[in-house]
Amino acid sequence: MGKGLRLGSRFRLVLRTGIGFAVLGFGSSVVGAGVVALLLLLQGTPGDIGDRSWVMTVSAAGYVAVSLLAGTAWTAWLQRRTAVWFILGRPPAPDEARRALRIPGDMARVSGTLWLVGTVLLATLAGVLGSAADAVAVALTIGLGGLTTAGITYLAAEWVARPVMMLALAVDQPKQKLPTTVLTRLVLTWSLASGVPLLGVFLVATPPNLSHADPAASLILLSVAGLVLGAFTTALLAKAVAAPLHRLRVALDDIARGRTEVRVDVDDSSEIGMLQTSVNDLTAGLREQDRMRDLFGRHVGTEVARHALEFGASLSGDVREVTALFVDVVDSTALAARTPPQELVDKLNRFFTSVVDAVNAHGGLVNKFQGDAALCVFGAPTKLADPATSALSAARAIRDAVRADGELDLGIGVASGPVFAGQLGTSSRFEYTVIGDPINEAARLTEYAKHTSGRILASEVTLTAAAAGERARWAEDETVQLRGRETPTTTWAVRAVSPE
Repeated sequence: MGKGLRLGSRFRLVLRTGIGFAVLGFGSSVVGAGVVALLLLLQGTPGDIGDRSWVMTVSAAGYVAVSLLAGTAWTAWLQRRTAVWFILGRPPAPDEARRALRIPGDMARVSGTLWLVGTVLLATLAGVLGSAADAVAVALTIGLGGLTTAGITYLAAEWVARPVMMLALAVDQPKQKLPTTVLTRLVLTWSLASGVPLLGVFLVATPPNLSHADPAASLILLSVAGLVLGAFTTALLAKAVAAPLHRLRVALDDIARGRTEVRVDVDDSSEIGMLQTSVNDLTAGLREQDRMRDLFGRHVGTEVARHALEFGASLSGDVREVTALFVDVVDSTALAARTPPQELVDKLNRFFTSVVDAVNAHGGLVNKFQGDAALCVFGAPTKLADPATSALSAARAIRDAVRADGELDLGIGVASGPVFAGQLGTSSRFEYTVIGDPINEAARLTEYAKHTSGRILASEVTLTAAAAGERARWAEDETVQLRGRETPTTTWAVRAVSPE
């Protein structure tokens, strides 16, 4: 069903575009020839030629018919490869795409060439059958008609060929030499709406008079033609310039609201098409930037990522008063020996999910994962009003979540004090880290915490700095000599029954 709908839609698009080209080629030539014939009739040129005016009429009609056939065959020959890939629905090759972008120019050149040949032939015939003045009148009238028809063909072909040009621009987007420009469209629009009709008025109303007829009817016809051409060409210009600019403005408004999935159809081969491409490049860059920011935040933590994006990445930092929380799995070596690797990874991922959720909920940073352990920091890079209380609350939340899960056992150490917090490494590769005695103290306390019933030990400095409500949940445990420290450390553990 879906394939049938696509084929049906494709058939309608090809049919609509083909009919559009046929109507454009036939209509522009026939209407242009009709207006020229009417203008010549109003000027009295056939009457000036005399009894042999029928020769001019038959010759002109015959040339129009021949030029329609020749123009159709010529245009089809120039764009024969375009017709093949468009009808088959396959993407064009780069050279085929470049040829397709020349459709408006090719059609205008074919039309202009045929009108130029017709001008020369019919003006020569008028000179032979009539006078030199008749030849000049015919040449000027048909020449202006040819200029008008070629200009309309160019502007209208850009509109009719948009489905083809959209596919071509998806393959080949001109960067330097553009097939058309906005300036070209503006000049053509002015020429058709004002330049050619006013030039016709000037030639009819000023001496030497090339015709003996009253010029009033010709002037009225030229004025009406100017009004009609002005409305028609302005509509084409609006479709070619104003409509795409409106779509671009809507797209940019969506981008400003944060919608980076916006994409603009590139259907113009002028500067507007380059602007459409630039907008798509902009959204692609924003999506990539968001993806990189997301990956960056997942690797280093959202707060570190935000700090780096705001202040830049450099080998710098400062001394902060923080509370460090170190959590480690009990008997991880034996666990790894008896557990399949993928199963172990799944358990650790669920374990770290509990750690990250609790730390984030209390405003901390999971600074790094170390195998089956994690170092968490409260007070850097984001300053906290009470990092000690936040860390102690997070420690209890982690322990309760892991115990409820029932897959792993753990130990948690919490210590407070001044640390260096900042970027460490080299200019080519560095990471955000914290270095100081509280980090080592928390890691050492973790080893003792693994052998306590509450599985959490905190330093006395941390409890002293905590809020009274949190401190009431803890009780002094024992004094231990931590490895690498000269003075004993008084530890605190969570009370077996927390006060209400």
